[in-house]
Amino acid sequence: MMATSSLDSYRLLGRSGLRVSPLALGTMTFGAAWGADAAVSRRLFETYTERGGNFIDTANDYASGRSEAMVGEFAQPRRQELVLALQTAGRV
Repeated sequence: MMATSSLDSYRLLGRSGLRVSPLALGTMTFGAAWGADAAVSRRLFETYTERGGNFIDTANDYASGRSEAMVGEFAQPRRQELVLALQTAGRV
């Protein structure tokens, strides 16, 4: 039998002391011409966070910066509850 876990079954992120969801929400397609528009992106974000997710992956070069701007807007009301993993272009 396969064990299931929920998004709010938080785990420690390395030695940081941060507790994060077992699955991160990847936002590379937020705002991309071939991806999710603003309305769909918001629904995905809200569904993830309402179910307990708190670990968001974004980067300043996803969709030419539109993804990062959307994530900032969507996260603002609950920013203290979220862990944002941000990659800047040209850096790891």
